[in-house]
Amino acid sequence: MHIKEAKKQIRSAVIAYSAKDETGRLRIPVQAQRPVFLIGAPGIGKTAIVEQIAKEMEIGFVSYAMTHHTRQSALGLPYIVEKEYGGKKYSVSEYTMSEILASVYEEMEKTGKSQGILFLDEINCVSETLAPSMLQFLQYKTFGRHSVPEGWIVVTAGNPPAYNDSVREFDIAMLDRLKKIEVEPDFEVWKEFAVTEGVHASILSYLAIKPQYFYRVSVTIDGKSFVTARGWDDLSRMISIYEENDLTVDRALISQYIQDEQISSDFANYYDLFRKYRSDYQVADILEGSASKEITARAGAAGFDERLSLISLLLDSLQEKISSFLNHEDCLKTVISEIRAVETVNEETLKQKQAEWKEKTFLEDTKENLLLASSVTKLYGKLVKEASRDPQNVKKELQSCLSAVKAENQAAESSLENVFVFMENAFGNGQELVILVSEMTIRPDLSRYIYLHGCEKYDEYSGRLLFEDRKSALSERIDALKLPEAVDF
Repeated sequence: MHIKEAKKQIRSAVIAYSAKDETGRLRIPVQAQRPVFLIGAPGIGKTAIVEQIAKEMEIGFVSYAMTHHTRQSALGLPYIVEKEYGGKKYSVSEYTMSEILASVYEEMEKTGKSQGILFLDEINCVSETLAPSMLQFLQYKTFGRHSVPEGWIVVTAGNPPAYNDSVREFDIAMLDRLKKIEVEPDFEVWKEFAVTEGVHASILSYLAIKPQYFYRVSVTIDGKSFVTARGWDDLSRMISIYEENDLTVDRALISQYIQDEQISSDFANYYDLFRKYRSDYQVADILEGSASKEITARAGAAGFDERLSLISLLLDSLQEKISSFLNHEDCLKTVISEIRAVETVNEETLKQKQAEWKEKTFLEDTKENLLLASSVTKLYGKLVKEASRDPQNVKKELQSCLSAVKAENQAAESSLENVFVFMENAFGNGQELVILVSEMTIRPDLSRYIYLHGCEKYDEYSGRLLFEDRKSALSERIDALKLPEAVDF
């Protein structure tokens, strides 16, 4: 099955294994909870998808690769304790807590989350001495005398023998303690993850044109050549950093991540074209509604590959603008809501709020939450300064921020409208608009903005697509609070 279906299976297992009866006991006892065993080629996103599940379910996540563990590091180290039996004292061996289980407790302490997923990767590569202990762990969820905390679910993963020389074939006794799920690479499923993580637009548009190059493993006379989802993801980060620092993204760099000569060469050529499109198509002008007739005509006459690249460039710029607005909007909503709940707004109470949010910047583990925590912390910093001059200034500062955010919303709304107008002028009522809308739908910030603030053009073209289920799911997740008309507390 593809990774998205595997995600549903894992999520369902977490829910089922956490279910309790009316007495508070687990419906499925710990020893009967078979850990999920994801088996699939390397680099297809097994670890990423499990971490994503934990984030979406707002539970803890701890990941360990089992290849470097020995029996002692997994079980803990022995030490001697004195015990008394039948009136006599004896020296007895006990074991320290496993490094793995200790990490789970540390995660609980750090995040305050009592439920979570313990993800053990490459479990079919454990050493021969550790294998018996792993068999016991998979059934009883214990290393030595120490257990996985209640509420934590075990998920495992491994590679097939064809991809890893260290793999040990599991026998029936081991497999009979696992929920085995075979996972295959799937570009369309990975793309949803990729747009959420901000994978570089050149990679997304290239793979949209040539999805057959998303994943490939082959053996040639020169050895193994391969392209994996992990390779594209890692290359994306390097491209972004290289561009920020005016470094040259060339074939030598690309081939370090895309280890297939044909595909790395092909993408290098495409990347050069992509940069040219980014320079030639004045994307900022398109978003401002001032695209020239020449640019519109060029887009209309472009080949399909160039059109897809242009759509990707437009979406990337649009998302950057709208993501910034949503962060500012969320920040202001949060601060106004919290200040309204404070009995007395003064320098001291604002400093306390700032300290709370500053601490969150070290605890939050997602890019979006970190960005929000950082923005809220900075806004509270401004309010503290204003309150030190005059507490009445706090309300004025928030009112000024509110006006700025509303102006930013109008700019985002105009940019969204301008993109649709440009697309209509360039491509008429063609498939390019359907592609644009479908890509907007899988980009969380764009779809969230459209849900919260509306977009008539989006609604018009999305009617040609079957997105009602997606919209329904979105509406369940999004808090559609509107910004207040004025600050009042």
